[in-house]
Amino acid sequence: MAMVQSPKAATSSSPSLILTSGASGRIRALFSVQALKSLLMLINAFFLLLLVPFGGRRRTVVSAGVSARGSSSSSFGDQKSKDDRLLQESGVHRTKLRVPATVVQWKSGGGSGVTAAADSEVGGRRAIAIKRALQEDDPNTVREFSLFVSARSDTIFTQSWTSVSVKIRGLVVLMHGLNEHSGRYSDFAKKLNANGFKVYGMDWIGHGGSDGLHGYVHSLDYAVDDLKSFLDKVLSENPGLPCFCFGHSTGAAIVLKAVLDPKVEDRVSGVVFTSPAVGIQPSHPFVVLLAPVISFLLPTFQLSTSNKKGMPVSRDPEALVAKYSDPLVYTGFIRVKTGYEILRITAYLQQNLKRLRVPFLVLHGAADTVTDPDTSRKLYEEASSTDKTIKLLEGFLHDLLFEPERDEIMKDIIDWLNSRV
Repeated sequence: MAMVQSPKAATSSSPSLILTSGASGRIRALFSVQALKSLLMLINAFFLLLLVPFGGRRRTVVSAGVSARGSSSSSFGDQKSKDDRLLQESGVHRTKLRVPATVVQWKSGGGSGVTAAADSEVGGRRAIAIKRALQEDDPNTVREFSLFVSARSDTIFTQSWTSVSVKIRGLVVLMHGLNEHSGRYSDFAKKLNANGFKVYGMDWIGHGGSDGLHGYVHSLDYAVDDLKSFLDKVLSENPGLPCFCFGHSTGAAIVLKAVLDPKVEDRVSGVVFTSPAVGIQPSHPFVVLLAPVISFLLPTFQLSTSNKKGMPVSRDPEALVAKYSDPLVYTGFIRVKTGYEILRITAYLQQNLKRLRVPFLVLHGAADTVTDPDTSRKLYEEASSTDKTIKLLEGFLHDLLFEPERDEIMKDIIDWLNSRV
């Protein structure tokens, strides 16, 4: 039976349940009945078209990596102009990226040999991600970027943050959430640096500076496999140091599935989850039957009723403006295949929570309308880990590290890490 304690009373010697809320928000379903009807109509039209001889032309890919869709704020205009300048200065619009089938060495300056991907949209995003890493001006942190090629020949963008003066005591590998990118966690990385942790971030496929259609994930298992490869790289570069993983939302689901692998479990000292996407319940059972078929026929189709742009994921207005005006954040409606992949990985996790044995901390806002806080409680209750802690936060929304109380939440995470180094 879980023991209820105050946040300050938790210890690492035994499992602890820390509650700051008596209620939890309900999940916003990825697929609604309205979306289902629209998709059925679309499928019907699709099969009608099959009866008529027709020819089509390949659509031209238009560069969209430097525009934040639909924003009219001054912050958006400033960000767009800044990123336009970055792309113009880098001169990487249409040159091809030539990367050997091995890990590309870390780079912290210059960038003269850096080229963009053949796809102009990916190239635009990658140019922005690289420029942001190269132009880091914090004198206490060295920020570097690296590209590596996956087993599928996709180029994955990664970066690291290292303290200039604080001795490294441990490592943290972070995985961002759906539609965002690792660079959004730069402030958190610097706080970890100040406490002796070197931080690595990876933009998973279809996100940030990595290959793939923006916001499209053909398989979340690709992201899981890429994380495992990235962990191999990080650990080989830092022998003897304890390694922790941090995952937010869908990134937490990716981390969770990765650490269920015994080979990864043995090499990770602990994991931290914020607002994990552990269980997603469709709004109608019929969706479960149709989702595989629809995602096969129309994988990149966008569900206009499933994910409203500008969803309130933080109570900090400035944080919302910064997120939805960032060209590296995907602000379009969720794609069918991406939604199905989230359903698929969460269904797998629901059946395998008891296999989790590594120490973990899970934090979830009780007012989160994107992922369900009750599933975090289920994760805590069913996991086999003997060192586990949960915090349900009254009134908090989805993006915990971008809430007004972000400093307190970061401190809770860092205190948990410090006690295990």
